[in-house]
Amino acid sequence: MNCKTCGKTTWAGCGQHVASVKSSVPASQWCDGTHTQADPAAAASERGGIFARLFGR
Repeated sequence: MNCKTCGKTTWAGCGQHVASVKSSVPASQWCDGTHTQADPAAAASERGGIFARLFGR
């Protein structure tokens, strides 16, 4: 699963398999969850609106 803000690998769920996922992903590609307040807004503007995501534009 990719972080919606930075695009790096992250996880969702119970957390029981985090160690096995982390062992297969380089540390530089792992999202640590640390983002500035501006990062989510910038990521949202890059993704576009709901229609852009639905129709791939």
